[in-house]
Amino acid sequence: MKIVTDIQELRDQLRGQNRASFVPTMGNLHEGHLSLMRIARQHGDPVIASIFVNRLQFGPHEDFDQYPRTLEADAEKLEKEGVYVLFAPTEKVLYPEPQEYRVDPPKQLGDILEGEFRPGFFKGVCTVVLKLFSCVQPRVAIFGKKDYQQLMIIRQMAHQFALPVEIVAGETIRADDGLALSSRNAYLNDTERAEAPHLQASLQQLRLDVLDAIHRAGQPLDESLRELEKKTADTLTQRGWQPDYIAIRKRTDLLAPSNDDLLAKKELVILAAAKLGKTRLIDNLEI
Repeated sequence: MKIVTDIQELRDQLRGQNRASFVPTMGNLHEGHLSLMRIARQHGDPVIASIFVNRLQFGPHEDFDQYPRTLEADAEKLEKEGVYVLFAPTEKVLYPEPQEYRVDPPKQLGDILEGEFRPGFFKGVCTVVLKLFSCVQPRVAIFGKKDYQQLMIIRQMAHQFALPVEIVAGETIRADDGLALSSRNAYLNDTERAEAPHLQASLQQLRLDVLDAIHRAGQPLDESLRELEKKTADTLTQRGWQPDYIAIRKRTDLLAPSNDDLLAKKELVILAAAKLGKTRLIDNLEI
């Protein structure tokens, strides 16, 4: 595996490679990231990975400076996965001047859920992903379903800009107790780590409650679902969590389903974000 830090060197290294498969990351790699490398290998050749902690997607009070940076260990893991090139630019390389041109996703998708609680987050994500696509010029790019809203936004960005990049989704990888793997899990203390799987467990219970409500079809279903969201959030709060949102949405656009949508059996997804101590965890579950 070759580690490249310069954009021109990357382009020279990839010249003539028109089937490249790309996995962008912020490093501190775990099994979830490595599963995306394996998916990438199934969809293209060679496999390119990037590691870049993107300042543009961090808010002023978020953990940019504390975000774990483990380049040496990450490189060893990627080499074992058969990655051809690791692109690991510095900020000076990727942003040699202030990044005044930004990609701003539509408000109806980018300013809800994560976008509401992390203003500007998706603008930062879209900007760096578009720039990385320009550097790597892959045929396929792999993104994990754990960041469900991000996956949808990147997919729509690629479509609207007519980018020659197919966006492929990778399933969420979980620990044996159900906790979605995340770099931020390392921030949890022992007590919090023992409690953390309850976020996914609560979504599993909510899924059963939603299916039961749809089956019974009593009062207007959209009202029933709002009540179920609140019940789940209240239960998490009682266990010591600080929920930002528990939201049942349509998979097509992440908007709240109407009663007609529910009667028509539109595909749904539950999305959640909540703090446990000082650590903010996100998760989702398709219905």
